[in-house]
Amino acid sequence: MSKVYEFNVKMTCDGCSGAVDRVLGKLKGKGVDEVIISLEEQNVKVKSSLSAEEILEIIKKTGKEVNLISTT
Repeated sequence: MSKVYEFNVKMTCDGCSGAVDRVLGKLKGKGVDEVIISLEEQNVKVKSSLSAEEILEIIKKTGKEVNLISTT
């Protein structure tokens, strides 16, 4: 069952948001259904059957500061 997780990710430029998009994009069809990134709001929404912890660790691989905001 998929859930929607919202993360606060410290991103300063398109390169930052691109890095997050790349690492999560590799998991499309492998547990990640949808990724919505807002550079302006510094947040990332991920619809996924993976756990919040798994996604958090994946985003951390970009070197960005990241925190889970909510799960729906």
